This record gives sequence, C-alpha cells and structure tokens, in this order.
Amino acid sequence: MGEISNSQKYGVPLYGAGWVPPSAIRSIFSKEDADSGDDSKAPPPAAEENHVVLAGGGGEGSSGIPNALLVAKFDFEANSLSDRPVARLSTGEDLPYRIAVHPGGEGVICSLPKSCRLYEWAAVEKADDSTLDLRSSERALEHLEDVGQQLSLAFNNEGTLLATGGEDGKLRIFQWPAMELTLNEANAHASVKDLHFSPDGKLLVSVGSGPARVWDVTNSIAIAALQKENDEQFCFCKFSPGRDGNQVLYIIAMKDRGACILKWNTTTWRKMSSKRIVRDAVSAFDVSIDGKLLAVGTIEGNIWVLSSNSMSVQTVVKKAHLGLVTALRFSKDSRYLLSASMDSSARVTQIKDEEKNGLRLWIILLMILLAIAAYFVKNKELLPQQLDFVKRL
Repeated sequence: MGEISNSQKYGVPLYGAGWVPPSAIRSIFSKEDADSGDDSKAPPPAAEENHVVLAGGGGEGSSGIPNALLVAKFDFEANSLSDRPVARLSTGEDLPYRIAVHPGGEGVICSLPKSCRLYEWAAVEKADDSTLDLRSSERALEHLEDVGQQLSLAFNNEGTLLATGGEDGKLRIFQWPAMELTLNEANAHASVKDLHFSPDGKLLVSVGSGPARVWDVTNSIAIAALQKENDEQFCFCKFSPGRDGNQVLYIIAMKDRGACILKWNTTTWRKMSSKRIVRDAVSAFDVSIDGKLLAVGTIEGNIWVLSSNSMSVQTVVKKAHLGLVTALRFSKDSRYLLSASMDSSARVTQIKDEEKNGLRLWIILLMILLAIAAYFVKNKELLPQQLDFVKRL
C-alpha cells in the first residue's frame, strides 16, 4: 500500500473526472438482489465508501500509455484517495476525453474521438470484499455514433436530459434514456467549448467562438446571445443558484491581462459584474451545487476557490498538480473539490468553512487585544486613545 494522501498518480494523463453518486451503488445491489431473489442483501462496508471516476490515456499510437476509465475510492474521514484504482476499464485505441456521470446512477457517458459510449456500473465480488466496477454497456447510443469529437457533455440535475457539444460546432439535446433528439443546432458555435444546464433544467448555456448562447430547453430555441468585449474569449460557463433565490450565470473570459469571472442576470441577460481572478489561463471551472463557491484550475496546475458572494479568494492550492488542471468537480455537499490533471494525478481538496474560520480568527484577535488591555490597565500605562479603541471592540 502507498502513502495515504489526498493526491495520487494513476499512470495515465487525465482529462475527465466526476464523483460517483451513491445511487449507483444502491442500484447495483438492488439489481443483484432482484436477479438472485434475495432482498436482504445490503451493500458491504467497502461499497458504502465514496468513489470517483476518472478518464484519460495516451491516445492512439505506440506511446505505451493505455486509454482507460478508472474508479478510485476516497475516504472522507482520512481525506485520502486510494493509491491504486479499484477498477480499470480499457477503451482500446480510443482516448476518453470528457465524461458525464448520470446523477441517478445509470452510468457514465464518455466522449471518444469519433463517438460517445455508455458505461454502466457493476460490482466485482472478491473473497473478502466487493468493489465498484465499470463495464461497457450493450446499449448503443446511435445518435452519437460517428459524430466526431464531443468537447462537452452534461446531464441536467434530474438526469432526464443529455446535452453534447461538438468540435464541429454542433449542439444537441436528447431526452434520457430514450435518446430522442429535442434540439439539433448545426452551427451553435464554430466549436462548442463548454455547456451547462440551469438548476431548474429549463435553460442551457453554451460557449465557443462568438457570443455565449442561452437556449430555452422546452421550446428548443436560442433566447439570448451574450456578447463579449473585443479582447475577451469565453472559455467556460456554469449556471448557479443565486443568493436571492434566482438563478445566475457565470462565464470565464480570458483577456490580455488574465482571466475574469463574468456574472450575468438570467432575467434581463445583463452583465452584473466582472472580476479579474488570475493571470494564468484557466483550464477548468466549476460551481458548487449550493452556488456558494466557485473553483478555477489553471494551466500552471494551481487551484483557486472563491466565494460567489464577495468574489474573494477563500482557498488557494499552488501547484496542486504539476501539469495543467483538466477537470474540477465539487462534491454534492460542496465540502470537497475533485481535480484531475494531465500529469496523471487526481486530487481531492477539502474546502474549509469560511465563516467559521473568520469567526475563529476574530475571537483570537479579540482575546489578544483584551489581554493587552488588561496588562496596560494593571500597569496603568494605557493611553486614553488606546482605552477608547478597546471599548469599541
């Protein structure tokens, strides 16, 4: 066994990452119970641990680096990733580039160089344990065969819709699991870089060349084109719950002086704010499910976590990875951030509670000031202006 750590290297450059939903494990054992007629079986302790799924490899050719989907365990109590994958599924000559984990536990959609493929969760029984595994589904995604490289994949929160954005600029929305095509836009962008469903599932945003576009999912039409400034390049996009109960939209824009987070009103589609965050180019972006935190990863391997309310930096992990950050995913409770990199490493960063940390700091400062005041009062050396300052605390 290797050293316990929240960062591990798994031998292949990583491009996609996601948390395995608990429903995946429950569904596996429910299916096994139904097949065996035994409804008393419960997931073993090992299966109740949390897992992450990773995707990557060396691509075609004779690099010697395999292409694979990996499953690793993460122990929240120890804040550690397993030093080896608990499961590894080869994808042959096809490099798995992007993944979308179905929120209901139905599997993982993987973007390959020419097509997309569905992989399903499975359990592997061992002598003293049972572990989570992946297997290629017998179900073919006919509408996603021979469509070219898809640069972005996303399910809505309910798992009833799947959106894909291609290198060729095509944007598609499918009903899941029927795979009925509800939107097929051939020229959404010259190339679709990123896309994301709104929390209520009614909207989809896409970015690429030109303006960001917002799509009405129900009516399958574009309802807004968010224009960029002359020196901006839109890279990533995420909808999020707002503090006032309304939805907001965040877009990462690269400018000459660095990367900015743009915030948009989703009723008027007016830009609400622009905040410069880092000098380096941003290579990954995510927003926590509760909408309180934003995370960016850079080509230098650094990770920044910001408060969405104040846009202040809450956590910085310099050189979290030695290569550029390729994927970021917050856990469901927003307390952990999964990241992956081309340097073959995956990492889980625990997010500290900003409010509790801030309150604890103020308490410490107050105790220090009171101790100083008590010392000077005792020695009758407290100046009038110093006494006035202490009284205001």
